[in-house]
Amino acid sequence: MFKKVLIANRGEIALRVLRTCKEMGINTVAVYSKADADSLHVRFADEAVCIGPAPSSESYLKIPHIMAAAEITNADAIHPGYGFLSENAKFSKICEEHGIKFIGASPEMIDGMGDKASAKSTMIKAGVPTVPGSEGLLKDLAHAKKSAKEIGYPVMMKATAGGGGKGMRIIKSEGELEKAWESARTEAKAAFGNDGMYMEKFIEEPRHIEIQIAGDQFGNYCHLSERDCSVQRRHQKLCEETPSPFMTDKLREKMGEAAIKAAAAVKYEGVGTVEFLVDKNRNFYFMEMNTRIQVEHTITEEVINFDLIKEQIKIAAGHKISGANYYPQMHAIQCRINAEDPFNDFRPSPGAITTYHSPGGHGVRVDTHAYAGYVIPPHYDSMISKLITVAQTREEAIEKMERALSEYVIEGIKTTIPFHIQLMKDPKFREGNVTTKFMDTFELKPED
Repeated sequence: MFKKVLIANRGEIALRVLRTCKEMGINTVAVYSKADADSLHVRFADEAVCIGPAPSSESYLKIPHIMAAAEITNADAIHPGYGFLSENAKFSKICEEHGIKFIGASPEMIDGMGDKASAKSTMIKAGVPTVPGSEGLLKDLAHAKKSAKEIGYPVMMKATAGGGGKGMRIIKSEGELEKAWESARTEAKAAFGNDGMYMEKFIEEPRHIEIQIAGDQFGNYCHLSERDCSVQRRHQKLCEETPSPFMTDKLREKMGEAAIKAAAAVKYEGVGTVEFLVDKNRNFYFMEMNTRIQVEHTITEEVINFDLIKEQIKIAAGHKISGANYYPQMHAIQCRINAEDPFNDFRPSPGAITTYHSPGGHGVRVDTHAYAGYVIPPHYDSMISKLITVAQTREEAIEKMERALSEYVIEGIKTTIPFHIQLMKDPKFREGNVTTKFMDTFELKPED
């Protein structure tokens, strides 16, 4: 087992990793920017090294500074958390070259899953369902018609040089195809100087459901069930839960098997997540693989009573994975508490926290680095806390979350607590009738 782990991150995830290291008898090194000198992970670590000024490009993303901190403290492993350098193949490679264990994926795994075309090709070979699409670019209208017929309507036509929705069209029948073909190409040409188009199956009423997986160097793999991450705004997750209210036993088995195939295809070592889109008919399609711990790992831990950070560290140290597939026995929900004003288009709200009171009670967990007097810096992600509730049923977990949110007091800055309170009361959410388009129609009521 490692003697000393440097935690190359900040905020709640740095504190989360630190706690598990301490429980495992591993010494810890915190690195911090000048803006984070008063952060709790700095205070509670065995050693702390300042690695630069506030901007992440000059501190948390500065590989030479992090490596220097590891060398002067004699750390034998680095845990990258999530974000920052956690999926940086170059950083993983440099750690490898310096004889310091990167507690995460190898450079080859990160590169292989980071490139979407390469990842999709790997998944197809492994027998993992992917979104059906045209082979290469569409040559002409006849090719577009042939591809649409093979894929099956509805389809989505996309500009190969696309972005921001330009050159994108949803086509529900062959009668709409010719007009869409012409207008999409014209728009793409004007926006990008390139009218190349390709086609994919349009996923109706999609849900974002991911499977937590683990693999070791001995070729053992298991899954730890699913998480539903469909409540999103601008592709940023706001609230996650497990098990998914849309899940069936049969679907869970199929998705779990597919996730294990994905892990085996890249000989995955560590804990990671295979993300899928699931349509209204419960057909599922591979989206991407995250080769790191995720923000929402907490809810999986709560429903299967399993420390995923500990498992991650043990696998990196050469241990076998702890067991077979795990299935949720409880229901857990996580709300991301961000320093944002939900009544002002979720604008970031950095500043000093004047009052802080954390909720508690049975089945309530708070992962945070915040406290009264702490100043939220403007330089980083706005998430300051994760509030998790766990109960026997989904209904009880929602009721518990509503109660916990009502006693969560953070003053001095704006937070997303009022949004989450309204979310817990929303009829569609309570019914589990949630897709990735949920926030498009969610109406936030003004504060009283």
